[in-house]
Amino acid sequence: MRTLKHIHLIGICGTAMASLAGMLQEQGHRVTGSDTAAYPPMSEMLSGLGIAIHEPYAEANLEPRPDLVIVGNAISRGNVELEYVLDQRIPFTSMAAVLHDEFLPGRESLVVAGTHGKTTTTSMLAWIYEVASRTDARFAPSFLIGGVAENFGTSFRVRATKPFLLEGDEYDTAFFDKGPKFLHYFPDAAILTHVEFDHADIYPDLAAVKTAFKRLVNLIPRRGRLVAFDGSENVSECAAKAFCAVERYGFAAESFWRVSGLRHEGAVSYWRLDRDGQHFADLEMPMAGEHNALNATAAAALAAGQGVPVEAIVVALASFRSVKRRLEVRAEVGGVTVIDDFAHHPTAIRETLRALRSAYLGRRLWAVLEPRSNTLRRNVFEADLVESLALADRTLLAAVFKSESIPAAERLHPEHVAEALVQRGVSSAVCADADEVVRVLVPQLLAGDVVAILSNGGFGGIYTKLPAAIEAAQDVLSAR
Repeated sequence: MRTLKHIHLIGICGTAMASLAGMLQEQGHRVTGSDTAAYPPMSEMLSGLGIAIHEPYAEANLEPRPDLVIVGNAISRGNVELEYVLDQRIPFTSMAAVLHDEFLPGRESLVVAGTHGKTTTTSMLAWIYEVASRTDARFAPSFLIGGVAENFGTSFRVRATKPFLLEGDEYDTAFFDKGPKFLHYFPDAAILTHVEFDHADIYPDLAAVKTAFKRLVNLIPRRGRLVAFDGSENVSECAAKAFCAVERYGFAAESFWRVSGLRHEGAVSYWRLDRDGQHFADLEMPMAGEHNALNATAAAALAAGQGVPVEAIVVALASFRSVKRRLEVRAEVGGVTVIDDFAHHPTAIRETLRALRSAYLGRRLWAVLEPRSNTLRRNVFEADLVESLALADRTLLAAVFKSESIPAAERLHPEHVAEALVQRGVSSAVCADADEVVRVLVPQLLAGDVVAILSNGGFGGIYTKLPAAIEAAQDVLSAR
């Protein structure tokens, strides 16, 4: 795209799509976009960039006729704008293809992939590079992250330097390209955090998920590196036939990057990191949870292998500020702490609740779940979901988001989860929507409670409704 164009994005509020919209606007293109049910943080980011979100989808959003349309991977045949694009033969492409064609040539592509942890790990890696660039401008990173990194206040940045850090999503690319987005990124080096069955709407089983990650590993050149978690047989299988060097990280004594002495003091984590049997660094980070220490270790390992000085890694992790919607404190009202976490899978929920347990010792923990992701809306993970939510003291489950779009035989039944939790001694109930959650929850709250809101979407505006309701009930709360 050597000439400036009018580019329209269908599904612009997806995290990667919103980031791409900003990147294209920085190149000087005229960017428009459309979506439905826009919600923060990406709606706020787009507003800050001056990019209007047209709602709902309509043919009129494509007037005047754009030069190019980028179709988000959530867009299916039947979408009114997509059908118009096809009828009018307006040129169209995917987000991942634009990245490959327009932004990655001549760059060093560093890809963070895995079922869990990739957004946080990519954010950590970007911040490590940013800190390193203060003394060596060559490390100044370009990046695209599936969330807003707090240290940057954005999910993207494009510079003229070589490193380009990418969150590698295993979800499919577009309605016309059902392969994973990360196969477009051709990594020079990569991180593989975890491999589990996920995205049950597009992957039939774990074997299919592993095949996708094996294909990513197969793209890394011989001169490259793969930093791979040591605590997963699935990761081991996916890394087994790599042509590049493979560096394992985790707690195993034989791992190239070994974590030891991990401890948590409130919301701060401390650990020793060894490299190939030799002391590398003593690290600390203002985030709780074993999973976050492992994410930071992976970022440190990849950065160090690319030449980033250890001093920059230590400083960066100590000053890392997380990602919006990852253990994000949304409000502290009436002695109640409200946490927002982007929950999409039972394993992610488990690690989130474990981290909150260590960060808020002795406090009563509520888990408020909206089954919204394509994984959580299905009953294939029902037993795993019960195991994860049982880590909370009390739980509330909302109705399955757009349950009618899931075949009845595959659909999660929140009441079954609630019944199983009650049988295990965990107070649990099912609410129709966010408004009912607030009505049921607030009268039961006590000062000192921690409420984890678990959803990968807007959850009916609960992030503002709940704090407002707690604020209104402060006098009652303080008297309990």
